[in-house]
Amino acid sequence: MKERRVFSREFKHRAASMVIDDGCSVQEVCASLDISATALRRWVDQVRKEQKGQPVQGTKAITEDQRQIQDLKAKIKRMEMEAEILKKATALLMSDPDRFR
Repeated sequence: MKERRVFSREFKHRAASMVIDDGCSVQEVCASLDISATALRRWVDQVRKEQKGQPVQGTKAITEDQRQIQDLKAKIKRMEMEAEILKKATALLMSDPDRFR
């Protein structure tokens, strides 16, 4: 029996885009990448659903508000890190004022 292989998300997207965007047939892509037609068809369906904004099986659909909240949380985290760096830089500069002259 064949050992089950695990493919990265990027690999799946590239394989599906060969069918969707490049116009290659499923059989051509399967032969060139040594993958099964069933798996490729499933990946193509998932990518098409993602492009339409539909939820993909195994993931939760997030609303625009939830996406905005995620973006804002990431921005807050980045700004907190920047503030921490500035505090450390200020403390370093104040510890020996002649050091950087």
